[in-house]
Amino acid sequence: MNWTKLAQEVILGKEISDEEALSILSCEDDELLSLLNGAFIIRKHYYGKKVKLNMIINAKSGYCPEDCGYCSQSSISSAPIEKYPFLSKEEILDGAKRAFELKAGTYCIVASGRGPTNRDVNVVTDAVKEIKELYGMKVCACLGIIKDHQANELKEAGVDRYNHNLNTSAEHHNYITTTHTYQDRIDTVEKVKQSGISPCSGAIIGMKETKQDVISIARSLRQLDADSIPVNFLHAIDGTKLEGVNELNPRYCLKVLALFRFINPTKEIRISGGREVNLRSLQPLGLYAANSIFIGDYLTTEGQETNSDHSMLEDLGFEIELVGKQEEIFS
Repeated sequence: MNWTKLAQEVILGKEISDEEALSILSCEDDELLSLLNGAFIIRKHYYGKKVKLNMIINAKSGYCPEDCGYCSQSSISSAPIEKYPFLSKEEILDGAKRAFELKAGTYCIVASGRGPTNRDVNVVTDAVKEIKELYGMKVCACLGIIKDHQANELKEAGVDRYNHNLNTSAEHHNYITTTHTYQDRIDTVEKVKQSGISPCSGAIIGMKETKQDVISIARSLRQLDADSIPVNFLHAIDGTKLEGVNELNPRYCLKVLALFRFINPTKEIRISGGREVNLRSLQPLGLYAANSIFIGDYLTTEGQETNSDHSMLEDLGFEIELVGKQEEIFS
């Protein structure tokens, strides 16, 4: 396969075929650098060498009634995690200050549970108003299934983006969870879009899905028109349904990132949870396909030292995309 030619065709508007998509996931390891060069041609066309940094605060941990097989916070998990109710506005603001100082352009307020209470939304909206005034950063909320009026309130407060991952293909969904449907997730993203908030939705790779499932989820996210696509790689946690699952290797993860870039050329592709344990020493190569990463810790697992991430970007010759008042301070 001539990956450079395919990349140029994608930039001109071509949607790759299933056969071409499967060729990406199945390409020989000897072709990997050529494949990544093709992905980088697309990535550079739309994003240059800039990298978006995102940082999470786990605003509510545990106590979730859902049965998602990958999640340590689910009702069926016995993982020994810290559990606590919704954080205060002040605690969320403290997290925003740290994110700002670490040059994260997007601060992600994430809470466990099927969906937020009105009180939860009030805490988030109060915090977001101050975050926007103090720092000018982008704010992403990830609170589960929300109601129309809640989406509108988040938009009015200044929330820029709302995350609700599809996680896997429609065909594989029931293997992962049964307490909500795939359509519930689609409907939530559509509701967010209707409110005027930018939709963020992504996938978790490595949950015993097939290569066709991976292609399907990448296409579903294209159809959904998600502006930001986090690509997570399963970090199997003891005590969860997927405990002990270890199907991935760094080279396949890179092929997955290339696939998402070829299928969603204009979108923010973010290397997300599990990158440290799955990409390992090949993490830098992922940014030839992706243009965004999470820094700091995840929800219940630790991330890489932020200084290491900053050094990685500097070594690559890439540039952190600064947002709001960061431009005045750090540029």
